[in-house]
Amino acid sequence: MTRLALLRHGHTEWNRAGHIQGRSDIPLDIDARAELAGYCLPSPWNTASIWSSPLSRAAETAELVSGKAPKTSKALTEMNWGDWEGQRGVDLIAIPDSGYRHIEEWGWDYRPPNGESPAELWARIAPWMDGLTGDNLAVCHIGIMRVILAKAWGWNFAGPAPFKIKRNRLFVIELNPMRAQPEPVRLLAREA
Repeated sequence: MTRLALLRHGHTEWNRAGHIQGRSDIPLDIDARAELAGYCLPSPWNTASIWSSPLSRAAETAELVSGKAPKTSKALTEMNWGDWEGQRGVDLIAIPDSGYRHIEEWGWDYRPPNGESPAELWARIAPWMDGLTGDNLAVCHIGIMRVILAKAWGWNFAGPAPFKIKRNRLFVIELNPMRAQPEPVRLLAREA
């Protein structure tokens, strides 16, 4: 059996301010580094192959929770938010003709101006997933996680999502056939 556990990177200053990061390489903030240093991966994920996005916030998160440098894949780079990158979603939603929508109204072909749709992101990530064997853990971004979990749950970005992505949780997907395990697994705190 091939499994993939997904973990969202730690907080950045842009996350906390509500900015859309996309492909901008924004580092973890000081509080995130301190928090993540207090966690470790539960068994069996502590012996899994560790992957991350090449963006520093994901790679550093992977190293902090696993204690080793991850393998990186460009396929795990966050969704391209195009012209909206660096802006705040709350500001965009307040502009009637911005085109910005909440995730429950996206559909697979929703695309930010000069950005990437969930369908295009899936076309980028699926070949990487097809090459996995054994247990793998990928530290990545909410956009990557949303698309993989949407496929695993059979959700079409219409109506409420059947999952809620929280930090410091592993979302486990069984591949071949692809299906999501119902509950995320919490990271373990390290003993003092």
